Amino acid sequence: MRIFTGKAVRDELPLIEARTGVKLGPEWFDVFRQRRNAALDRDLLEIPGAPAAVRALHQPLDGRIAVASGADRRKVELQLAKVGIAECFDGRVFSGHEMPRSKPFPDVYLAAAQALGVDPKRCAVVEDTVTGATAGVAAGATVFGYSPDANGHSGAEALRGVGVAHVFTDMKQLPALLAGWQAGAR
Repeated sequence: MRIFTGKAVRDELPLIEARTGVKLGPEWFDVFRQRRNAALDRDLLEIPGAPAAVRALHQPLDGRIAVASGADRRKVELQLAKVGIAECFDGRVFSGHEMPRSKPFPDVYLAAAQALGVDPKRCAVVEDTVTGATAGVAAGATVFGYSPDANGHSGAEALRGVGVAHVFTDMKQLPALLAGWQAGAR
């Protein structure tokens, strides 16, 4: 988990091959994605409070929110549908797999900002991984780091270490944090 969380499998292929001694080709990726998607469909649980936070933000922001993920589009769309918030991101899902470079590079965030018609410096990014937070900071956005066990946890320290502006522990906090940030950014 420490090595691969927040990173695209395709970007970590050399490391996987080096550690397993197995050359991984297109067939492996097909099987991997089928198994992953079945497991997500069967076992995925929402982050407590996340769907409510997204719905609370969607209307006041006039739908100007997006998902900018390092994951492939199918995975992102499956997860959004599974937790019941796909309609909040209709037409605004961006995958690092469709960019020249995935996270930790800022490409996916820059594409999302451009599609929303917003300067990246006026964007708020919510991230739970160092890889994603690094990409958000590189895009010039203000990054909010979600670390549910932030009290004394190195995850919060690691997020702060890459330039995260605010670390929060509960998704219920997010709408108020973003409202305060938005008021201060004006």
